[in-house]
This record gives sequence, C-alpha cells and structure tokens, in this order.
Amino acid sequence: MEYLRREIKEFAVLMRSVPATVVTLFVVSVISMNLLANKTLVQTEFIALDGGMLISWLSFMCMDVLTKHFGPKASNSISVLAAAINLMCCVIYAIAGSIPSTAADYTEFDRILNGTWFILLSSTAAFLLSACINNGVNWLLGKLLASNKNEKRVFLIRTYVSTMLGQFMDNFIFSILVFMFFAPRYWDGFSWTLLQCTSCALTGALAELLMEILFSPYAYRVVKRWEKDEVGREYFAFTKKGEKI
Repeated sequence: MEYLRREIKEFAVLMRSVPATVVTLFVVSVISMNLLANKTLVQTEFIALDGGMLISWLSFMCMDVLTKHFGPKASNSISVLAAAINLMCCVIYAIAGSIPSTAADYTEFDRILNGTWFILLSSTAAFLLSACINNGVNWLLGKLLASNKNEKRVFLIRTYVSTMLGQFMDNFIFSILVFMFFAPRYWDGFSWTLLQCTSCALTGALAELLMEILFSPYAYRVVKRWEKDEVGREYFAFTKKGEKI
C-alpha cells in the first residue's frame, strides 16, 4: 500500500513537472492516429499504409523527448495516460454514435466513431507494448553512448533507432492481432499472411521514421531548452534522480 501511495504521488509530481504542451500534443496524437487509421492511404498486394502514419510519429517523438529528460518510467507513465484518455474518448464516441438523430444521415459518421472493439483492443495493446520498447531502447542507447561528447548526435541516434524499432513493433503487433488473430474469426475469414504483416509493419515504420527525422532537430532544441530552464526540478528531487541520461 505504501508503494502504491508513493507511485500515485510520483505520478502527480510528474504531471506538475512536464510542460503541458508536450502532454497535450502526445494525447492528441494518440487519439488522432486511431481516428485517421480508419482511412487506408496505400494498399497493394504486399503493403498497406493508413492515415495514422501521418501523426503517429509525433507520439514517438514526444516519448523520445520525455525519455531523454525525465527517464523511461516517466515516459511510460504518460503513455499509459494517453492510452487511457483515448479509451475514454472511444467510449464517448460509441455513446454518441449510438444515439439516433433525425437531423441528417449520420451513418458514416457513426461508423467511423464507433470503430470495432478488437481493432481498439489491438491498437491499445500494440501502442503500450511499443511505447515500452521505444522508451527502453532510447534509454539504453543513452547509457551505451554516454561517453560520446556530441550530445546532439547521440540524441538523434537514440531517437532514430528507438523510433524505428518502436514503430515497427507497433505496426507488427497490431497487424498480427487484427489480421491474423481477430479478423479470420470476425470478418468472414479475411486475413493477412505473416509476410504481409511484416512488410506492412516495416514500410509503415520507415515512412513514420522519415517524418520524425524531419522534426527531430526541433525536438532536440526542446530538450536543451528544458535543461536550461531546469524543467522538472520537483520531479527529480522527489525521485532523487539528479542526473539525466
């Protein structure tokens, strides 16, 4: 019980310490990518890309910034918060979609907002697992490259490698769960092969990595500004972690 109280207190201190803009961008990107994923942008025999890739890179960039400054535990905690808020929004969407209206034909509107339960379950599981992978790899690379004096280069390496692995696992886990496990049971036998899941996950990860490469220099400037302004002093004092990796 004492451990639980301390964890709750630590999370409260963390939320007071993390700049609101980053938390907002993180949560909005998680909600948006689940809505945008309803539209397929590219589909061939071997690959498929949905609209979620246009914004999912922002979620991973926020995690990279949080991991660099606050550590992987803090980044994981905020990832769970973002997933929880997304689930709450999905419940509200489902309620709104189930309320009949005579004002107009909202069939398509309701279909998009209501979603499918196993897609929501799969996307949530994939996001949480990939977030832990991304944050853990990012932190580990920071440890391994700590002796390198070029801090910007180290940050970019951490960001690119962790994002590539995290995005790949996010796409791969989601594809496996939806198209190899649930879809054959609930979509009249429709399914993907392991090759299709793997190629789609890799293609999506490369596309999302490209987006992060374009914006990661800005993310590095954000981290340096946080360090200069001593953002998170209360959190570091509470957790007794004075140094950041």
